[in-house]
Amino acid sequence: MTGVGFLTVARRLPALIGHAVRLAWRASPRDTAATIALSVLGGVFTAFGLLATTGVLQALFSAGPTPDRVRAALPSLLLVGAAAALRTGLEAGAGWAQSRLEPQVSRIAEKQLYELTSRVDLIRFDDPEFHDALERARMRGVSMVDSVVDSAIDLLTGLIGIGAAAGVLGILHPVLLPLLLLAVLPDAWAAVRSARMRYTMMYTLIPVRRRKWILTGLMAARETAAEVRSFTMRRFLTRLYDAVSGAEQEAVLAVARRQAVARIIGEALGGLGTAIVYLALGVLLAIGAVPLAVAGTAVLAIRSGQTSLANLMFSTNRLYEEGLYFTDFLDFCDKARARRGPARSLEAPQAFQRITVDDVTFNYPGKEEPALDHVSIHLDRGEVVALVGENGSGKTTLSKIIAGLYDPGDGQVLWDEVDIRQVDHEELRRHIAVIAQDHTRWPLTAKDNICMGLEKGVEALHSSAEVAGADQVIAELPQGYRTLLDRRFKDGHEPSGGQWQRIAVARGFYRDAPLLICDEPTAALDARAEHALFERIRRHADGRTVLLITHRLASVRYADRIYVLDHGKVVEQGTHDDLMALDGIYADLYTIQASAYDPAYARKESPTKI
Repeated sequence: MTGVGFLTVARRLPALIGHAVRLAWRASPRDTAATIALSVLGGVFTAFGLLATTGVLQALFSAGPTPDRVRAALPSLLLVGAAAALRTGLEAGAGWAQSRLEPQVSRIAEKQLYELTSRVDLIRFDDPEFHDALERARMRGVSMVDSVVDSAIDLLTGLIGIGAAAGVLGILHPVLLPLLLLAVLPDAWAAVRSARMRYTMMYTLIPVRRRKWILTGLMAARETAAEVRSFTMRRFLTRLYDAVSGAEQEAVLAVARRQAVARIIGEALGGLGTAIVYLALGVLLAIGAVPLAVAGTAVLAIRSGQTSLANLMFSTNRLYEEGLYFTDFLDFCDKARARRGPARSLEAPQAFQRITVDDVTFNYPGKEEPALDHVSIHLDRGEVVALVGENGSGKTTLSKIIAGLYDPGDGQVLWDEVDIRQVDHEELRRHIAVIAQDHTRWPLTAKDNICMGLEKGVEALHSSAEVAGADQVIAELPQGYRTLLDRRFKDGHEPSGGQWQRIAVARGFYRDAPLLICDEPTAALDARAEHALFERIRRHADGRTVLLITHRLASVRYADRIYVLDHGKVVEQGTHDDLMALDGIYADLYTIQASAYDPAYARKESPTKI
């Protein structure tokens, strides 16, 4: 919080305005130029109207019959009216151009943010500090971008208005100008202090509010609704929500009290400053320093200057407060760009004869114990290679490193002789297909859930669905491939868990990549469907390499090679027969699973283990 003092942020205001104007220019050069130009012209006609008012008052306050004085004032009065009409028209035009900018700026900022969040290294999503920074940028930062642009333009308009009033007051009497500051500076101080209190509160409450949002999601989401009721969790979740929201409420009320005190002091000092301004004007009139007509114009100029200066301070305060959140957005974007990693200079290989994982070590953020500890394996073209082991042994982490989703801390992954850390990972992933247990159920059509943005033609779509058994699922959908797979929307349809699994498998087959990673692909399938799927994978794998991760060891019997992981290390490797003969972890796990289906197998194969 040392970076959010007023003077610090005031020094950053020009940079913030520069960022805001550049964003506005990217969104619409025409509307940005129109807003600024029309605001400047509006200020010019404000000054012109004030100066013309002096001529009106001089004519009206001069000696002679009233009709003559009115006729003498008419030319100046017409100029005042014309200036007012033009100023009003220009301000309306500037407001229209500014209102057009808002949605365009919001769109540009949101696109910038989500392009970065979808490109940042996957490992960042395992870092709590990244999540807090993302929440600040996403929940308040990006929503403030259009407001920052508005405030920057309003600040410019306020400066132009002050310039107009200051020019007129400087011509009328220089003493009047500095007195204006007395009327608005106390309010400005109170507003800035209040903004800093509010931002400090928002900054410290981010983790609390993130937990609150998670709890509200648990109580209101369709995915959790059944378990909330099955386990009668309503009171428990409500108690947790009350505790979190109560802490948030206490913090908000404490800040509200301090803000109220600051506002009262600011308004009291501001009223005193206004009284001093008008007292000074009265003294100047009494001693004859200014004539009555000039004093009348000065009153109007003072009111105009007060309004413009108040608008300026309000805009400055808004820009200061919103700039704090806008800075969160800018900082997150800068850090996200930096976290995309160095430029990858080599072209991604499209195929391989061998993938080699050489002495790879990997730690998750904040974890001292490595998830992978000096792991070395290889996958040859056309092989079916299995990774087995108990939960937490590092199987999925290793598959993500092979897929280029994580970079190893030490060691390397080679496609033939190419270190994949040196290639464009996005291009590399185009040659890798993943079938995951925790696949995403996209709220898209059945076709889009399989194609995932790729367009390879209807034949490839139907072929991949048939190989995965998803064609039977899609045949039962009311609109076939055009059916929206989300019941939260009108005419949406929700497949079962096993049906979703087949669609996810079709998604992997559709990619038609040289490397197919299957991470528990049969978790939601019954025994018959599981057997059929593995048969399809074996047939589909002709000429391709399959990396299979599963707890169901009957499915890996025919793998070309099996690696057994335990606490992040490869402890066994070989074929099914090799590992059964070794009588180690794999044999133990296989025997336990086999005995669950056939107790006679346990007695025949390994009576001591049962």
